[in-house]
Amino acid sequence: MSPDRCRLYLITPPRLEPGFEERLKAALGAGDVACLQLRLKDAPEAEVARWAERLMPIAQAHDVAFLLNDDAALAARLGCDGAHLGQGDGDHAAARRLLEGRILGITCHASRHLAMLAGEAGADYVAFGAFFPTTTKEAQHRATPDILEWWSGLMEIPCVAIGGITAENCAPLVRAGADFLAVVGAVWNHPEGPGAGVAAMNAAIAAAIAAEGGARDGA
Repeated sequence: MSPDRCRLYLITPPRLEPGFEERLKAALGAGDVACLQLRLKDAPEAEVARWAERLMPIAQAHDVAFLLNDDAALAARLGCDGAHLGQGDGDHAAARRLLEGRILGITCHASRHLAMLAGEAGADYVAFGAFFPTTTKEAQHRATPDILEWWSGLMEIPCVAIGGITAENCAPLVRAGADFLAVVGAVWNHPEGPGAGVAAMNAAIAAAIAAEGGARDGA
């Protein structure tokens, strides 16, 4: 199953340096980005809050949803557009109530069971991965495109693909039905800068959708 549209889901680098705001502006100004997730694992809450206060206005000025990783309570307190939670990040049903009217995303690794539970808990999207090797975090689970095909064929809740995704390898995930591609290194480590990284990802997504459409028309 191929989506009519697949969009970019941008995650911040594991560590942020002074001046990152300008890099973010360059990225968000270069093409379509659906949302930005602030992901600072193990950082003190005060540091996370400081960065959220700096980056959230930039994201929202570009019509990009601003999500906080791991902490639904802090996301609500800071006025974020939502939160992304892992399997160990508290009670998902309670987070859903806390984030009423905001976005709740849940990591489901490569598990159909966890995805169904996330849907029952009221998740606005489920995230599957890792699909490819990644240096951003240690990937304990490996997903394959068939889980995207299964989910997109069964459920209306969007799905996010994550883990080592680049402009060069993303096409099978787009064709399988991913609604969003979550990336870190493909944008922030692009040799020509984050703006070029966003442009390259958008071009690759568009090419994959066009190729799938052409294949269907020729069938």
